[in-house]
Amino acid sequence: MGIQLQPLGDKIEFFQSASLQELESKINKQVEHNQDILLSVHHVQHHVHYDPSTSQPVYTAVVHFKSKQK
Repeated sequence: MGIQLQPLGDKIEFFQSASLQELESKINKQVEHNQDILLSVHHVQHHVHYDPSTSQPVYTAVVHFKSKQK
């Protein structure tokens, strides 16, 4: 049985939170984690919408990480 390791080239992660500060904290924590595996932030896209059942804002973000080894 052989194990082959291949480096990650791209990684996309999705985040959701009830507050902007919590969303930023989640993203920063994951950025630090991904830097350990040689991925850096390539693009961030964020949105806010309101939950119809609670009328509270919901903050979301999509973060695209790319390999630093190119």
